[in-house]
Amino acid sequence: MVVIVVESVSPRLRGHLRRFLVEVATGVYVGRIPARVRERLWDRVVSALGSGRALIVRPAANEQGFVFDLAGWTDRELVDLDGFQLSRILTQES
Repeated sequence: MVVIVVESVSPRLRGHLRRFLVEVATGVYVGRIPARVRERLWDRVVSALGSGRALIVRPAANEQGFVFDLAGWTDRELVDLDGFQLSRILTQES
């Protein structure tokens, strides 16, 4: 299963995602698609992102059973902690 979440993207990109996935909530798309389609769809999302942001959660053969990628996020980074993938919120220290 694949989950893609988008924020502040064009209606055209949202429509493209609806061709392959089901929109279960505003900006949240879920479905089962082949790996090749998933990779091409994610490439399309990243290239059409503009000032928006997106994340994808996809299956993987690891302890968690999934991995995720971020695009357009300036306040988060991905961190690998002993084989577990986590998202760290970046803060500005004064």
